Amino acid sequence: MSGQTLTDRIAAAQYQLTGSDMARAVCKATTHEVMAPKKKHLEYLVSATNTTNVNIPQMADTLFERSTNASWVVVFKALVTTHHICVHGNERFIQYLASRTSLFNLSNFIDKTGSHGYDMSTFIRRYARYLNEKAFAYRQMAFDFTRVKKGAEGVMRTMTTEKLLKGMPVLQTQIDTLLEFDVHPKELNNGIINAAFMLLFKDLVKLFASYNDGIINLLGQY
Repeated sequence: MSGQTLTDRIAAAQYQLTGSDMARAVCKATTHEVMAPKKKHLEYLVSATNTTNVNIPQMADTLFERSTNASWVVVFKALVTTHHICVHGNERFIQYLASRTSLFNLSNFIDKTGSHGYDMSTFIRRYARYLNEKAFAYRQMAFDFTRVKKGAEGVMRTMTTEKLLKGMPVLQTQIDTLLEFDVHPKELNNGIINAAFMLLFKDLVKLFASYNDGIINLLGQY
């Protein structure tokens, strides 16, 4: 399916009528078009997280609402948009995600409308697990492993032994959950999964850097 559907246009118009530009941007970022969320909508949402009057809970809740859609395209784009804001937006966004008792409940998600939807549903379930784990790790540690300072003066390198022994298993679990995405080159066959893959790849590089710093710190303690 290409182009915005009538449902997309109606949803965007409804948000416009209620006066919520932010909710409308979420809707526009998560249309039924089989392509990555458009840069202009992602940039608007990232910028919004840095304004003092933004309603972070409303932004997150609108994304959660979009993730309950029956279409794999809309759900996958809602996950990609959420991940993008976690990476590039104000830290208040992931702080809010971490404060929630539940996030993406997609362990049984499946789109049976076609073979492609069926295949993508597998990656949606895995991706949702990773984003849930990312938020849980933040709740446990009060920081994002991918965003902290790295190197000799970094957070993991200077952490106390007690906190390090708590943090390393949390970090290991986040890495393991990310690796469970387990996509192969031939499965990177649309713009949405490609966008997810790039976000995951960049997270993995930063997570390994944090893990390396933690190991160096631990070895220095004993």
